[in-house]
Amino acid sequence: ALTGKIIAENNSLEKRPIASITKIMSMILVMDAVKKGDLKLEDIVPVSEYVYEFGGSQVYLDPRETFTVHEMLKAVAIHSANDATVALAEKVAGSEEAFVELMNEKAKKMGMNDTHFVDCSGLKAVGNYSTANDVAIMSREVVHNYPEIFEYTKIVHDTFRNGEFSLDNTNELVKNYQGAIGLKTGYISESGYCLSAVAKRDNLTLISVVLGAPDSETRFEESKKLLDYGFSNFEIVTLDIKDTEAGLIKVDKGVKTSVKALISNDIVVLIKKDTALQVDRVKNFEPQLTAPVKKGQKVGEIIYEQDGQEIARVDVIAEENVEKASFFQLFVRMIKGWFGINT
Repeated sequence: ALTGKIIAENNSLEKRPIASITKIMSMILVMDAVKKGDLKLEDIVPVSEYVYEFGGSQVYLDPRETFTVHEMLKAVAIHSANDATVALAEKVAGSEEAFVELMNEKAKKMGMNDTHFVDCSGLKAVGNYSTANDVAIMSREVVHNYPEIFEYTKIVHDTFRNGEFSLDNTNELVKNYQGAIGLKTGYISESGYCLSAVAKRDNLTLISVVLGAPDSETRFEESKKLLDYGFSNFEIVTLDIKDTEAGLIKVDKGVKTSVKALISNDIVVLIKKDTALQVDRVKNFEPQLTAPVKKGQKVGEIIYEQDGQEIARVDVIAEENVEKASFFQLFVRMIKGWFGINT
């Protein structure tokens, strides 16, 4: 999840219906509205006749009832309630149709180029599709920008309607897989059994996506295999830290004859376990700079390679300003050079 690196895939670009995995995007848009201040978790969500007549997995909402955004999100994340999803969509955008337009706009902004939504619940199959790769992109967006969603998806059991209705998480991994915190199951006959799973152990968070499994148990077992592979064979390693000195670069015609080159950002990579010492650093620095030099100016880059493949790169920047030297300063420096006096 940190780097976006794919470490295992099969048919990851195949377009398929994804059923209730669609609700990940719905939850993202609800949280978007909360972040922008357009919606509060305590706000009341009304129930329309359209919501009341909705089918599939639901919490049997009634127009005479009102629930908060917080309560509706629990129903969506834990129980995969279609009616609660649509009620939230109407609250955010006025109608499901308008909400779906926002979903597709968001998908494009996130780089989900092989995805199209026709509803907010995933109940429809025709025209509603994505890929394992795009679902992974969407799930990673939750990790980085909407982690509050995991406060809902990691709940094993809760209740709805003042304890009258039981909510049991449809994602078995949350109950029995170490570090699992989400994310969403999905099933309709056209999609097969689907799961986007997120698990975190120490500083490593992994995302697995399984689409089109023949039965519910298979989607969980295959997800476990993928996550086990990741946790057993890979680790997150910090190769270099921001502002670490990477070398000195000569400066011509400056008040100083050199400037320190600093690494501009932390370099954190996902690599196979115990292979950090096999990472090579290829330095491409400017051979010489001419004053004036500005603090933060790019003066080169470092490319990190493993087994001949680039795994990261970072800009190297000047530590400080180096002003242009005056004619007198350059003259004095030249005289000192003649007499072997260090400058």
